[in-house]
Amino acid sequence: MSQYQSQSSFSSVFTISQDHGSRKASTVPSFVDTMPEKNPSKKSSESGDNKGDENEERGNWGNKMDFILSSVGFAVGLGNVWRFPYLCYKNGGGAFLVPYVIMLFAAGLPLFGLELGFGQYVSKGCVGVWDLAPLFKGLGWAMVIISGMVVIYYNMIIAYIFFYFFASFNKVVPWSTCGNEWNTEFCEVSTKSNSTLIYNTSESNATVTTVTRPAEEFWLNYALGRSEGLHDMGTIRWQLLLCLLLAWIVVFLCLIKGIKSVGKVVYFTATFPYIVLFILLIRGLTLPGAMNGIYFYIVPRFDQLGNPTVWKDAAVQVFYSLGPAWGSLHTLASYNKFHNNFHRDGITVGLINCGTSVFAGFVIFAVIGFMSHDSGMPIEDVAAGGSGLAFVAYPEAIARMPGSVFWALLFFFMLLTLGLDSMFVTLETVVTAIVDELKPVYPNIYQKKTYVTGICCVVFFILGLPMTTNGGFYMLTLMDEYSAGFSIILISMGETLVISYVYGIENFMRDMMVMLKFKMNIYWKICWMAISPSVMFFVFIFFGVGYKGLTLDDYKYPPWAEFLGWGMVIAALLPVPGYMIYFLYYKAHGTTWKERFFYSLEATDSWGPALNKHRAEANYPLIADESKAGIASNGFNKLSSVDEQWQPPPKMMSNGTTSPGYAALANGDYEMRNGDYNNINDSYHKKEPVVSEHDSVTLSRDMPLSCNSESSI
Repeated sequence: MSQYQSQSSFSSVFTISQDHGSRKASTVPSFVDTMPEKNPSKKSSESGDNKGDENEERGNWGNKMDFILSSVGFAVGLGNVWRFPYLCYKNGGGAFLVPYVIMLFAAGLPLFGLELGFGQYVSKGCVGVWDLAPLFKGLGWAMVIISGMVVIYYNMIIAYIFFYFFASFNKVVPWSTCGNEWNTEFCEVSTKSNSTLIYNTSESNATVTTVTRPAEEFWLNYALGRSEGLHDMGTIRWQLLLCLLLAWIVVFLCLIKGIKSVGKVVYFTATFPYIVLFILLIRGLTLPGAMNGIYFYIVPRFDQLGNPTVWKDAAVQVFYSLGPAWGSLHTLASYNKFHNNFHRDGITVGLINCGTSVFAGFVIFAVIGFMSHDSGMPIEDVAAGGSGLAFVAYPEAIARMPGSVFWALLFFFMLLTLGLDSMFVTLETVVTAIVDELKPVYPNIYQKKTYVTGICCVVFFILGLPMTTNGGFYMLTLMDEYSAGFSIILISMGETLVISYVYGIENFMRDMMVMLKFKMNIYWKICWMAISPSVMFFVFIFFGVGYKGLTLDDYKYPPWAEFLGWGMVIAALLPVPGYMIYFLYYKAHGTTWKERFFYSLEATDSWGPALNKHRAEANYPLIADESKAGIASNGFNKLSSVDEQWQPPPKMMSNGTTSPGYAALANGDYEMRNGDYNNINDSYHKKEPVVSEHDSVTLSRDMPLSCNSESSI
C-alpha cells in the first residue's frame, strides 16, 4: 500500500515502516502534472456512447432518473407482489408491519446505503471494490457466483410468465375450465354450491381423492408437465425451451449497450407495474367479497409478534427485497457521478420498495377476497404465496372476472416488467465484474462489453436448459432455496464487518463525506458497526436452528438433492477462503506471514476514486493514464522507472504534520494544498517530497474536512 493510503483499523495498532512490508509510494511520470483526465486519443469504451460522461471510459448513467428507476426496478421485483402479501397475512396481518419497518431501518436501509456508497466511491463493480481490503476480495467473487446462479433460474421464471402471457391470447383463458387435454377426471370448477376441497370416498378400497382446480392442473400438467420428482427429469418441453430462449434474447437486447440501453428501458419497465397495480386495485375493489380479502390482509393480530418466526420472516423479506450482498447495488452505483447523493437515493428507493410491497398486498387480497366469495372457499384456503399465487390463485381469480383475457394479459405483462428489471441488473452485475477485472489485462475490454454480455447470455441459457424439462421445476425450487440463502446472509455480515473493523468505519465515513459534502448521521455508523451485523447473525442462527429438509407440495427432496443444494452454498462461499489463501501465498508482500497478513488488510494503490480530480479531493495519490503508466494484472499500479517522485495530496504523518498535495484543476494542472481542507494555497507548483522512502509513517487519513452540515438521518 502507498505510504499515503488510509490505514485499516486492524493495522492501526502498528506503525508500519516502509522497510517492512508496506507498499511503496507510487512514482509516476512527470507528465502527470499536466495530464488531462482522459487520454483524448483513446476511443470511448462503448462506441462513443459515453462521450460527455464524467467517466468517459467506463460510462455513467444518462441522468439521475436512469439510476433511480433502475434501482427501483431491481429492488421492486416479483417478491413484492407474490411473497410479501402472503407473509403479511400469515404473520399477523397489519401487525406484521411493526417488525417489517423495524427490520427495514435496522438492516435493510443501512446495507442498501452502504453498498451504494461503496460502489459509487470507486466506480467499480462488486469485485473491484474490494481493493479496499484485498484479503477479502473473495466476497466480491462470491457475490458474482450468487448472481450467476440466480440469473439461471430467475430467467426461467420469466419464461413461465411468457408462457402464460401467450396462453392468454384466447377467447377464454385456458385455465378457466376442465375438459382440456391436460385435465384429469378429478378436475372441478368450484362454485358456491360446491368446494374445491371435496373428498370422494370409495367404501370398497377406502381411498380418498382430492378434487383439483383447473388452474392448478393447467400449471402442473400443461405448463410444467411436472414429473414425479427430481430423479425423473424427463424430456425438454419445447414450449418452455422457446420461452426461455425468448427471455434471454429480450435480456440481451435490453443490455446490448449496457447501462445506456437499460437506463432507457427502465422508464417503461419500472413505471408500468405501478400503473397496472393501480388499475387492478380499482378493478378488485369493485368485485364482491373484495373487502373481506383486504380485512384478512390488514387486520392486526398483535399476539403474533411474540413469535420469533414473524421477526425472522420480516428480516428475510426486507433483506431479499432490497437485495444487498448480491453485488447489484455496487454495480448500479458504480455508474453514478462521483458526487451523486446516494444517501438520499438509498432512502428514497428503500421507502418506495417498502410502500410497493404494502400497496401490492391490497391489490392481491382484494382479488383473493373476490375469489373466496365466488368459489365459496375460505380465504385461508385460497391465499397462497410464491408461484402458487402467480400461476394458480391469481390466474384463477382473473378467470372468474368479466373480460378475463384482458386482465390476464395485463397481469402477466406486469409480472414480465417486474421480473425483467431485476434480471437486467443482476446480469449486469456479472458482466460488470468480468470486464472490470479484465481491464488490467485487456485495456480495451469496455469496447467489447457487448460481446461479454452475449457470451454470458448464451452460457446461462445453456445452463438453464435442464429447467425446461418435466422435472425442471424441482431443480428451480432447489436453486431458489439454496443458491441465495445462507450464503447471502454470511456475505453481507462479512461485508459490514470488514468495512467497519478492517478498513475502519471512520475512514469509510470520511470517504462518504467527500462524495456527499456533508457528514452522515451517527445512525448509519451504529447500524454498520453493530445493529445490522447483529440482525443478520440472528437470521443466520434462526435459519440454522430451524432448518428442515426441502419439500415441494407433497414431495420431499431426497438427501442427495439436499446435498446438491448445499453444494451451491459452498460454491458461493468457497471464493472467500480460496482467495485469501491465493492472495497471501502469491500476491502479498513481506518476509514473514505476519507481514503478508497485515499487507493484505491494507487498501491497494488502486483503491479510491476513479478520476484524478476526485482522488485529489479525497486525498489519494493521483494515477497516471493506464495506457502509459500501466496497471498490473493483480490490480496494483506498476511503478514507473523515473527519478522524480510525484507528491500526493496531504496525509497525516507520524509526527502529526501533513504532507503537501495538489487539488485537480479543470485545465489538467493541480493546485498546491497545505494539508488543511479549509485553506488552499493559490500557488501551484511542484514541491520536493517531504517524506523519505525510509520514513516510518502512520497510514491514516484523519484530516478535517470542510463539511459543516450533517444529514438528518
